[in-house]
Amino acid sequence: MLLNNSDFHLPYNQKLVAKAKELRKKATIPEQKLWQEYLRFLKPRFLRQRPIDNFIVDFYCASCQLVIEIDGDSHFTQEGQKYDFERTKILEGYGLTVVRFTNEQVMNHFEGVCTEIERSFFQKDRKTVFHNRGVLFWEIH
Repeated sequence: MLLNNSDFHLPYNQKLVAKAKELRKKATIPEQKLWQEYLRFLKPRFLRQRPIDNFIVDFYCASCQLVIEIDGDSHFTQEGQKYDFERTKILEGYGLTVVRFTNEQVMNHFEGVCTEIERSFFQKDRKTVFHNRGVLFWEIH
């Protein structure tokens, strides 16, 4: 069920603002790299550590309705995978597309990650694919 329509604004949890600011100050190295070397220069504009509903997403572009997540080791546990799957479904219910990359992809395949992000701007039917551990990720070509 799509929860988003043209008159709908994403839920913004004010209680998460302080935590989001803290996360921006303590970004992981892959998050810092993607932000400092790429996303902050892009048009359309991305926001870092943005509260949406009861979550804080790593990067969010309102005009593209795109969420980018950079996943570390905690996302590869069974519990982490279940949480990510449920969270992704909720965010997709708002009409958002969630794109996931691993820390390793950002650090070792940076150009491919940037290419996939750019492709996601132009693809109307963006598809998410399964990483070999069962977590949702984009394939890097």
